[in-house]
Amino acid sequence: MTAKRTFYRHHAAAALLLLSSALTSGAQAETLQGALAKAYASNPTLTGARAGQRATDENVPIQKAAGRPGVDVTGSFSESILKPTISFTSPQRTVNAQAQLNVPIYSGGAVRNGVKAAKVRVEAGQANLRGTEASIFSQTVGAYMDVIRDSAIVSFNQSNVRALEVNLQATNDRFEVGDLTRTDVAQSQSRLALARSDLQIAESNLIASRENYIALVGDAPDALEPPPALPGLPATPVAAVQVALNDNPDILAAKKNRIAASYDVKVARAGRLPTLSGFTTAGYTNYLHTLGGTALDADGNSVEGPQINKQASAGVQLTIPLYQGGRPAAQVRQNQALESQAIEREIEVERSVISQTRAAYASWQASLESIESNRKAVEAANLSLEGVQAENSVGSRTILDILNAEQEALNAKVQLVTAQRNAYVAGFSVIAAMGHAEADDLGLDSGTLYDPMVNYERVKGKWLDWSFDPKPTPVATRTVDTPAQNANVERASQQP
Repeated sequence: MTAKRTFYRHHAAAALLLLSSALTSGAQAETLQGALAKAYASNPTLTGARAGQRATDENVPIQKAAGRPGVDVTGSFSESILKPTISFTSPQRTVNAQAQLNVPIYSGGAVRNGVKAAKVRVEAGQANLRGTEASIFSQTVGAYMDVIRDSAIVSFNQSNVRALEVNLQATNDRFEVGDLTRTDVAQSQSRLALARSDLQIAESNLIASRENYIALVGDAPDALEPPPALPGLPATPVAAVQVALNDNPDILAAKKNRIAASYDVKVARAGRLPTLSGFTTAGYTNYLHTLGGTALDADGNSVEGPQINKQASAGVQLTIPLYQGGRPAAQVRQNQALESQAIEREIEVERSVISQTRAAYASWQASLESIESNRKAVEAANLSLEGVQAENSVGSRTILDILNAEQEALNAKVQLVTAQRNAYVAGFSVIAAMGHAEADDLGLDSGTLYDPMVNYERVKGKWLDWSFDPKPTPVATRTVDTPAQNANVERASQQP
């Protein structure tokens, strides 16, 4: 871990740990850190990626097995159904057993390079697992902020509907006394109908956001607290890219896969080289007193011939491939092409990360500026609405002027909360692109962190053929029992 990464990590942990008290105090309100912790522990995409990494770990002992001794034991029993008519010594039945030990001595470097490739791919898989963590966390942050944004939008639209209902009632009253025309009433009715339609759309969006939150986190969102300020954000896009080139897990995984592909070429080249192995065999055959023929003892008496045969041998075997139909050369060329593909893939990933980092930084900056602009717009719209209402009371403004001012105020509030959501999500995307949006960066409880090295260290040196793991059981939580979400929101302060 680089010094920069450590710096960003400590700042990220310090900021997000400010919210950890909500998890331990028994309060019902959910924090962003709590949502991230739940997703980290039970999101099926992440738990499935961990299982996939454990499968990748097993490639190391699989490759090592090719260089280890092998022992085979075979046994058979045969019963002669029809004895050969011209054989007088053929046995009626036979029990046979044979054991063989093979010890690879030299394989042209195939085993050594195969193990190296497997180890490098384990490192690539661990980098991909980091990337999956960052992706899930980014999605969780987006879902968290979507719920906050859509809850506020629903609240704004509910207030707008209530205000328009009051306005329509006042318009009807003034129409009854001849102060307003039927056109004014129709305008108020139309605007109220549109507001109710907008409210239904906003409620639908809120329900969808809450359901997406459940899919990612595993629990329903409950009184989400405002998120903390994002730590470790770079001052310039150039600084962000520099950190991303060093710490982004996708770049690291692509680099490791390129190195592994170079080892694959060496494995393929080994197919042209001699192989040397040692062997030992032992055999035992018992004819169960059914082998015909007699022998003479020392006194010249006829006795039954031997019924048991034992044998053993040991040696070395050298295999020198002379011609294999062009297979080794084709395999070398194939793996060279795959190495070339891995080289190009590394550049592709680097380009993509640079583009994502710069785009996320630009989006973050634009959203920050949009927040300031929309705050001013909200203030101006509120003042405008108050002024139009006052002027309408003295007859210098129409009902339509009031309706337009109310709509402008609503739009400004919606745009502000949307900009706030976009700024936070874009800022987190910058951190993720830099490679600093993983569990150990975000200050999650260290006791819950998953360390992929634990499983790798456990399995990398296993020799036994019967060393199995327990039957797999689900780690991720199901959401079938969570209630269907609604669009109910608390009537808290509706000022963004």
